[in-house]
Amino acid sequence: MTAALELKKLMQRPPLCSIAVAESVTGGHLQAMLTSVSGASEYFLGGVTAYSLDEKARILGVTRAPARRVNCVSQQVAVEMALGVGRLFESDLAVATTGYAEPSPANGVKVPMAWWAICHRQGGGSAVVISGYVEVRGEKRTSVQHRVAETVLQELVKYVRELHGQRRQRAKKRKAKVKTKAKTKAKAS
Repeated sequence: MTAALELKKLMQRPPLCSIAVAESVTGGHLQAMLTSVSGASEYFLGGVTAYSLDEKARILGVTRAPARRVNCVSQQVAVEMALGVGRLFESDLAVATTGYAEPSPANGVKVPMAWWAICHRQGGGSAVVISGYVEVRGEKRTSVQHRVAETVLQELVKYVRELHGQRRQRAKKRKAKVKTKAKTKAKAS
């Protein structure tokens, strides 16, 4: 089963969540993977491919000065992109990628790499954010973009799987408490 298909199956379980994507290094590959599955419109709200600092700042709210210092490639930029696209689309989950699809000697990058972030917006303005870093050695530009998108999609599936697992465990605990209380009341009668 592909990661996109597994994600679809997970996203159809209650409580339902929505997803939005902000891409730079992956240039739309992640959105293409998400929408390669029939029915993705049930949970995928949309995305933004923003390459320039100006667009990352204007559309996604990336902070200019720190982003400029790192040529828009850092963990912080990925997190700000995810937070920004989540706000823009009002999605529950937001994913972002930023990096280099090929070596960039001028920026000290010898190996294609990317930062990614997944943001799960919570009530009250808080969010759970996870992020990571991936290097892709020995691949051409489009292969790097595809591999980074594939890696991030797998991380998203892993997060959603864990999220549903946590919810199932909480539901089982609540159910067990209800049964325990029911038994206690029955004995007391």
